[in-house]
Amino acid sequence: MNLPPIGLGTMGIDDPDTVATALDVGYRHLDTARIYDNEAVVGEGLAAGLAGGDLDREDVTVATKLWIDDLAADAVSPAARESADRLGVDRLDLLYVHRPRGEYDPDATLPALDRLVDEGLVRGVGVSNFEPSDLDRAVDALDAPIAAHQTELHPLFHRPELLEHAREHGYAVVAYSPLAGGRVREVDPVVEAAEAHDATPEAVAIAWATAKEPVVAIPKASSEAHLRANLAATGVELTDAEVAAIDAVEREEELFPE
Repeated sequence: MNLPPIGLGTMGIDDPDTVATALDVGYRHLDTARIYDNEAVVGEGLAAGLAGGDLDREDVTVATKLWIDDLAADAVSPAARESADRLGVDRLDLLYVHRPRGEYDPDATLPALDRLVDEGLVRGVGVSNFEPSDLDRAVDALDAPIAAHQTELHPLFHRPELLEHAREHGYAVVAYSPLAGGRVREVDPVVEAAEAHDATPEAVAIAWATAKEPVVAIPKASSEAHLRANLAATGVELTDAEVAAIDAVEREEELFPE
């Protein structure tokens, strides 16, 4: 699946105008989840963004995630259809297993997701917060290829072995919390690179993440100024030395551990 380098993470967003503004300034990937309790908000913002007629539904990747109590084989289809209804879409472009926990059984859950692909309700199956062993089992259990693996990734925490697995199997890594909850403003190599490129530390952190094949990022932002600043990361080209300096930061700040 060809994902834009920067999308919008929507956890905590409760105003559809934020989503509509994101689409207006150029975002083409919207990421939500059932557990965020804002699929209807994202759907309303998507509808508003499409209402002007300058943007087609096919231009926007709409992604959501099944929570751990939606993962029994007989629960997958009803939950996915409820999400599509709340989002106001006929098709979910990307549907993730949010975490391999709870009712998750790869030999039952993943074939149920395959059936949704066959039925046309889902375009791509994603996984989220998986360990390498979980990824290997998903590769074996799915008929459809993994479209994306969503994982925490920022200058204070990332796992190179997950990127290697994605490269080996040809799927995207979607970096959530790429701004480390605002902590990137405290990371010296990030701040120094931001000063050198006349960019925000947030844009540098996103540029650092998306420079790592095959990573795309989904930072959250609410104001138009921050939405634009994050999207401007596509114009930041870090030097090899700057990337190496950020790589060398001790990675101990996982925000969302198990």
